[in-house]
Amino acid sequence: MQLTGRTRVAGAPVNHGIYQPDDRELGPDDLLGALARDGYDGIDSGPIGYLGTGEELTHRMRTAGLGLAGGWIDLRYGDADGFAADLAQLDAALDAFTAVGVDDPRFAPRPTLACPGNPARMARPGIPTDLTSALPASAWPDFAARVQQAADRCRDRGLEPVFHYHLGTDVETEAEADRLLELTDIAVCLDTGHLLLAGGDPVAAARRWAGRIGQVHLKDADLAIHERVRAAGGGLADMVAAGGFCPLGAGDVDFAGVFAGLDAIGYTGWLVIEQDAPAQGRDLDRTVADQSANRRWLEAALR
Repeated sequence: MQLTGRTRVAGAPVNHGIYQPDDRELGPDDLLGALARDGYDGIDSGPIGYLGTGEELTHRMRTAGLGLAGGWIDLRYGDADGFAADLAQLDAALDAFTAVGVDDPRFAPRPTLACPGNPARMARPGIPTDLTSALPASAWPDFAARVQQAADRCRDRGLEPVFHYHLGTDVETEAEADRLLELTDIAVCLDTGHLLLAGGDPVAAARRWAGRIGQVHLKDADLAIHERVRAAGGGLADMVAAGGFCPLGAGDVDFAGVFAGLDAIGYTGWLVIEQDAPAQGRDLDRTVADQSANRRWLEAALR
């Protein structure tokens, strides 16, 4: 498989339940050190500021010997005034990303554009999909135009963005991701776990979105846990706390098929390992051990 020659592997703060920039229960230097020891090539930024900004970020990444894969930026695309206000947040993220040196442009940071949570969909994420709170057809043109505006703003700073469909947001299902790709020229972040739990097929998507995949999040998912949490009335946070995003190879994602599909389309770029952990009640010893095991699993799977 040629993926090993065309890809680099990153970890992510979300794997340790880090969602706020001032979360220091697992400090950034400790996290970067663990990733470097485990053979990771880089890291997703997590919340902007967690790894630092400007010279602090540059020094920290250089010291760890790791690259920056990009990071999450959610903007209110469905609200014109909210979107305008959120552009400052996008600019702050772009400032951070452009401060970090890149040894190979194929592995420059990817601004990962996404939507904030939709409360109704966060409460009932994934399948079976309740589309009563979905974007109406009439809202899509303006929504997509703002996504395009954000993408162009990233390109003006020399960075190529991706869009991340996500459980509990306005772009959750494969059909919604398809609609956004039809209306914009942005690339997609292929997140295997979120696609599976939203009723999509990551193997088919890897081939069908050929030429439009700019980032890959390798995330496993347990359909039985998801179904059990949904049946009990739980939302996305409950599903994460229950272990719905499990260690790589322990869930229902067909990674062999995904890797074959990515290899067939010549995917080149970051493979970001993600296994969302809860923000509260997390076991950091376990999350660090899981990410070490995930890195070893991926290395074996790509041989």
